Amino acid sequence: MWRSFFLAIGICMIILGVECLVIDKAVLTAAEPGAGTVGVVASREVKPYEWAPWSLLSGGAIIIIYSFTIPRRVLGE
Repeated sequence: MWRSFFLAIGICMIILGVECLVIDKAVLTAAEPGAGTVGVVASREVKPYEWAPWSLLSGGAIIIIYSFTIPRRVLGE
């Protein structure tokens, strides 16, 4: 169970890191319920830092490598 948990966290971090490499900024908008696209209430712009994609990619890779060593350490080999 722990192996799959850490593997999933590592994969999510790598996907998020690749997404941060691809985009320059993301604009998040909130709309009123039932108003469709006409009633935009607020928008927020998110820009990832320059170090964020590489940190997420390297951290995700380390966590994935760590997840492959969990069964050996649990069994005492």
